[in-house]
Amino acid sequence: MAYRNGNYTAFYVEEPFNENNLRANSTKDFVTYNMLRAWKGGDSSFPFIDSHDKNYNVRDGSDWEQTLKPRLHGRIKDSKNIILILSSITRNSRALREEIDFGINVKGLPVIVIYPEFDKKSDIIDSNENVQRQVKDLWDNLPILRNSMNKVPTLHIPFRKELVRKALEDQNFMINTKTNPGTYYYQ
Repeated sequence: MAYRNGNYTAFYVEEPFNENNLRANSTKDFVTYNMLRAWKGGDSSFPFIDSHDKNYNVRDGSDWEQTLKPRLHGRIKDSKNIILILSSITRNSRALREEIDFGINVKGLPVIVIYPEFDKKSDIIDSNENVQRQVKDLWDNLPILRNSMNKVPTLHIPFRKELVRKALEDQNFMINTKTNPGTYYYQ
């Protein structure tokens, strides 16, 4: 069994995807993923270990069943959690459905949901700890998440570096030490 220390980052990209395309670098979810990589690049103590760097890359033109899907599964199997970037542009793509379904329903990985369009905790939950309507609407963009997140601990945070760091260091959201299934927020 491989050492499961990576953070598998799931995010929406329009297919076919080319990381070198200028359009890709203006896509909110991909830009957020790149910011995680930049934070790590600028600060080696930032606790992000990119599971996408653990095996060689594939191109969207590769065969789904023979190449893409097995590589996604391999990266997820070697991960301790899933970081899901969820925004208003996120769509229910085949790859994103597969990543979330396999990660939660097969591997039982805890999920850290990062909302790049929100920068305050109050954007996610109100003072009575009720989930804001705008967040529930985003869950509807990805029904597999909405319908599966009660099976694993799921942490919901705005996109702020200090909260992302805290989430990545939180033992409750790692596969070998995860807490009970449910929806969580930092106070």
